[in-house]
Amino acid sequence: MRAAVVMLLLACASWAQFKSTVPLVVAPTTVTDSKGRFVDGLTPEDLLLYDNNVPQTIQIDWMTYPISLVVVVQTSSNSGAVIDKLGGSGILFTQLLAAEGGETAVMSFNDQAKVRQEFTGNPDLVIRSIRMLRREGEGAHILDAMLEAMSVLERRPPARRRIILMIAEKRDRGSKAKLPEVVERMQRLNAQVYWLTYSPFLQPFTVRPKTAEDRKPEAERIKIRECALCPAPDETPVPADVGPGGWLYGIGELARMRRPDLSRLFTSTTGGRTLNFLKKNALEQAIELVGEEVHSQYILSFQPKGAETGTFHTIRVAVKNRPELQVKTREGYWALQ
Repeated sequence: MRAAVVMLLLACASWAQFKSTVPLVVAPTTVTDSKGRFVDGLTPEDLLLYDNNVPQTIQIDWMTYPISLVVVVQTSSNSGAVIDKLGGSGILFTQLLAAEGGETAVMSFNDQAKVRQEFTGNPDLVIRSIRMLRREGEGAHILDAMLEAMSVLERRPPARRRIILMIAEKRDRGSKAKLPEVVERMQRLNAQVYWLTYSPFLQPFTVRPKTAEDRKPEAERIKIRECALCPAPDETPVPADVGPGGWLYGIGELARMRRPDLSRLFTSTTGGRTLNFLKKNALEQAIELVGEEVHSQYILSFQPKGAETGTFHTIRVAVKNRPELQVKTREGYWALQ
């Protein structure tokens, strides 16, 4: 079975290579040392970019473009534990990832995608929208949600850096959109995808015990008893939320391993990154790492020459005379012209 899964992923990876519809190819590039620390201070003379193993003349865009960030959170029936962990993370998205001059929008999805917060630079609005997320719906229409996220980004001014942060499982459950359609549109948008992912089967076992107060809507919860006569929080224990659970669910999850790993496909082909988490502190560390990487990247671009329409071109970047450094960029592009 493992061999079949690998073959399927390789086949799907060939579908997901993005297509370039503009002369300029942009390649966000991350450089780290042997200890995983980001390396800064490099110049175009220090870097080599190969298009199909042919060296290219590159430029580095030193201008700091403000970020338009869409945070897309899965809220289907198997996501309750993840939503619980996200409660206090809104400030991390605005301060560490979107950062100064940036703006953040929040979406949720199950069998349909909904915009919960339009783009804003106000961290309080983002924090509130994250806290108000609730488990609902059954599906996980990841591709449909990505199309909606792109529609939101397409309405932003072009002189902004566009990033989609998915907080979702790896594999789609029932989208109407088709993979080739989504990846081609992603390339036209010239956006980066980062993905924080988890095991839907294991997450329910990491949830802290809940009380009746926790089950109330955010606006109705009593955070602390303010006086002797004031109502106190309802500390009555409630049954654990174990999600779908059960042996049949576990067997179904194993069968779904044959489907494409969308987190790998989208992050590798846009120069983003996939990070796994189980507990809340790992989720927060992952958000911090994404923010650090986004703000440490070199934005390389080059003018492809003689590319035959419909051919895929691989991209590779290296640092001159520094073989010990690790370099990550997008895998390549399809030529349409």
